[in-house]
Amino acid sequence: MESLLLALAACTGSDVVVVMRKQRVNLRELRLEVTGQRREEHPQRYVAIDLEYSVTAPGATEEQVRHAIDLSLAKYCSVIKSLNPDIAIRYELVLEA
Repeated sequence: MESLLLALAACTGSDVVVVMRKQRVNLRELRLEVTGQRREEHPQRYVAIDLEYSVTAPGATEEQVRHAIDLSLAKYCSVIKSLNPDIAIRYELVLEA
């Protein structure tokens, strides 16, 4: 189950890097923390997943970074698209100058 979260973080993280490069954003660092909440009863599958993106990108706007994240989550990340659609996927952004 932890491997699933790691795969999700790797997938969306690489998407965000690619999109930000296409936006010509000076991305210096991207850190991701991912946690998941599981059901109590079996099967103990994930019911919610939280992602925290910590981005260091001098000159980037919050709108640019959120756009890259939203594209990954809605369109490009094949791991997310492989999950049950009823799993709540939430994220926070910490943008550092």
